[in-house]
Amino acid sequence: MSTTTADFRAARPTAVGLAGTGGITLVCGTRPELIKLAPLMRAFGDGCAVVYTGQHYDRSLYARIRADLPPSAAFHELGVGAGRRGGQLGRTVSAVDEVLADRPGRAVVVQGDTTSALAGALAANAHDLPLVHVEAGLRSHDRAMPEEHNRVLIDHLADLCCAPTELNRTNLLAENVPDERIAVTGNTVVEALQAALPATEDRRAVLAARALERDRFVLATIHRPENVDDAGRLAVILRELGRLPLPVVFPLHPRTAKSVEAFGLRHLLEPLVELEPQAYPAFLALAAEAAVLVSDSGGIQEEASVLKRPVVVVRRSTERPEIAGTFGTRVLPGPAIGAEVARWLDDVAGHRDRLRHLPSPYGDGSASARIVTALNALLAQRAGVTAG
Repeated sequence: MSTTTADFRAARPTAVGLAGTGGITLVCGTRPELIKLAPLMRAFGDGCAVVYTGQHYDRSLYARIRADLPPSAAFHELGVGAGRRGGQLGRTVSAVDEVLADRPGRAVVVQGDTTSALAGALAANAHDLPLVHVEAGLRSHDRAMPEEHNRVLIDHLADLCCAPTELNRTNLLAENVPDERIAVTGNTVVEALQAALPATEDRRAVLAARALERDRFVLATIHRPENVDDAGRLAVILRELGRLPLPVVFPLHPRTAKSVEAFGLRHLLEPLVELEPQAYPAFLALAAEAAVLVSDSGGIQEEASVLKRPVVVVRRSTERPEIAGTFGTRVLPGPAIGAEVARWLDDVAGHRDRLRHLPSPYGDGSASARIVTALNALLAQRAGVTAG
């Protein structure tokens, strides 16, 4: 079931239908998961069910999440909410288990490395349902990162590991995941972004509404616990953003907003253009027109390579090294943020022209078709084993 680099670059698959498409359950709990699973929801059609755990619990953010989704025949909202990691995981496994007990289906699909994805994997395993891990094989090799534990566990539970890149496949093989359980598919973020990106005139309207000019602002997002749960680190990042020579547009994540208030750092937001969390198309409109992105988001690292924009990654480690040296550079909180942004601002037009010729390492926009093909093969194999 493995796919070589040559296979991956071959002509796109055209058949995206799933034989007997009913009974596919997608378990997710955050906005990035839903965005990346949306192409698969469209491929599966009304036969799929979405189990949304509610790990992202902010109501305004949730309203935007639902607005971004294609229609689904079944949408189960569990409302698990926030809490300590262990307690949240236990509640989520139990809640997903109840849904699968009522509607076991034919396979469970999870995406990424969240608590919800691990809960879906554990519940699927408990019901002896085939498990598909979309975005498998990512590794930061940073054991202080909770997501690293999650993604490793999910990969070793999965019956099908859909690896976005050959590097991800290599990571899995190094951990003795059998080659027949791996398919190199690309990342669904490519087609999700292509479907959601507004046209040029609509992007310009988004900028005009905020008095922004193309290539004359920085777009920044910071939300990871390593950056926002530490008062000193968060203060350093906000100060560095406030010192940048261009306006910094800063959609404020609910977790970051909570920390800003708890640590008394609201004054550090004053130099920034603070926005509420954006619907996905509006966010992409800003990202596509920005001079440079600054973020600790994993998804934005991928999106930057599709939008052909540079990104300064503010983290101690990354599970997406494929963009290093091309679309992105990783830095630690501190003066390196300003120094790296300045490097990208030295010739914005030239960098934009150079990056637009570089292919994204995450594929050609056919990941969902490849995943469906691999899932069909998995279900056919299991049916053959059962019949035999």
